[in-house]
Amino acid sequence: MQVIRGLINLRKLEQGCALTIGNFDGVHRGHQAVISKLAEKALELNLPVVVMLFEPQPLEYFRPEETPARLSRLRDKVLLLRQLQVHYLLILRFNCALSRLSPAEFVQQILADGLNTKYLVVGDDFRFGYGRSGDYESLRSLAARFGFTVESTGSHSVGGERVSSTLIRDALAAGDLDSAKRFLGRPFSINGKVIPGKQNGRAIGFPTANIAILRKNPPVRGVFAVTMSGFRDREWAGVANVGVRPTFGRDPVFFLEVHLFDFEWDLYGSHVEVHFHEKIRDEIRFNSLDELKQRIGKDVVLAREILGRRFGVAGNFIDPERPGV
Repeated sequence: MQVIRGLINLRKLEQGCALTIGNFDGVHRGHQAVISKLAEKALELNLPVVVMLFEPQPLEYFRPEETPARLSRLRDKVLLLRQLQVHYLLILRFNCALSRLSPAEFVQQILADGLNTKYLVVGDDFRFGYGRSGDYESLRSLAARFGFTVESTGSHSVGGERVSSTLIRDALAAGDLDSAKRFLGRPFSINGKVIPGKQNGRAIGFPTANIAILRKNPPVRGVFAVTMSGFRDREWAGVANVGVRPTFGRDPVFFLEVHLFDFEWDLYGSHVEVHFHEKIRDEIRFNSLDELKQRIGKDVVLAREILGRRFGVAGNFIDPERPGV
């Protein structure tokens, strides 16, 4: 998959392309179904598959205070889309200039002249152009003028529920990680680089890998049974906290802290992925470090029981031969 960043690097695809446009937050099973369907059509038409997304997401640009928690950052989306049948990922910087394009200008400059689109799939609630004045029907009309076809993505259901980023966000907020996994097609996870911390966990006997998650509004908060991949080709078992560490005075940003069971290696600088399997409790403020230490000890016991029940973890990592972990 080739990643194209910005309009300045947008080059016309002489043979044309099959395109889809969206936020792709989470790259969930609904998104996967759309791209799979698009890839089938692209093969039929002998066209490359192009995914277009905006950074920041339009709502983040216009009304940042109303922005819901992101399921995936841009880097996560790139990694997930690389696993699908995508030839080009076009990332457009959403800014004043882009937001002021009229619907006709957007279609002509980007879809027709920019990408030479031949086939486009979007949701029937798709809005575009200045003031969100363009809708699905106006897009179809403009597409006919510029010589390409538009179809609706339709919807994708799992267990009778229409899969959406909002549905997954709600499941995570409720601590229902099993439902989130079912809709995502994988356990919810957070990627990040392990950075030096304040050594608070080590001081009370529970050293942690500290990951700055760079989010003001993470989709999960609290204490969880987790596994961590990205180090020595194994998936390590542990317990994690996503929060602001209120017992130590609250941090201005959210951190992901992971205590791995019986783990002795240095993780600093490693880029890891933490997979969330079951919520244990909410983050709370303790009156003393001794109270915190006792509670973490209980969390470790519970996390070991959860991971043992789910994956048969006997030590500090999951058997790499076990599929679907």
